[in-house]
Amino acid sequence: MTGANPARGEASLRVAGETLVLRPSFAALVAAETELGPLFALVERAAEGRLALGEMATLFWHCLNEVPEGLNREAFGEALVAAGLAEATPALRVLLRQILAGR
Repeated sequence: MTGANPARGEASLRVAGETLVLRPSFAALVAAETELGPLFALVERAAEGRLALGEMATLFWHCLNEVPEGLNREAFGEALVAAGLAEATPALRVLLRQILAGR
């Protein structure tokens, strides 16, 4: 898997021993919004420190550019928790910035 391309608004996330690329494409964000509700409300919750771990995992899951073989959503969530919030926060910031600003 290649690295994230900041020009595309992509972010890197290291979980389960792999560096994954998160790409906030239109289709990915629509899928996330369908499951999580309005993305602007998600950004507001994040700004207020009220973003739930499940919401972050869902946003990341939908924005995965490629899902590694054998990785399902539950395993991804567990790997995200194992990596810790400090590892996930930079990627979350990139995605939230893209949601607000676009490309």
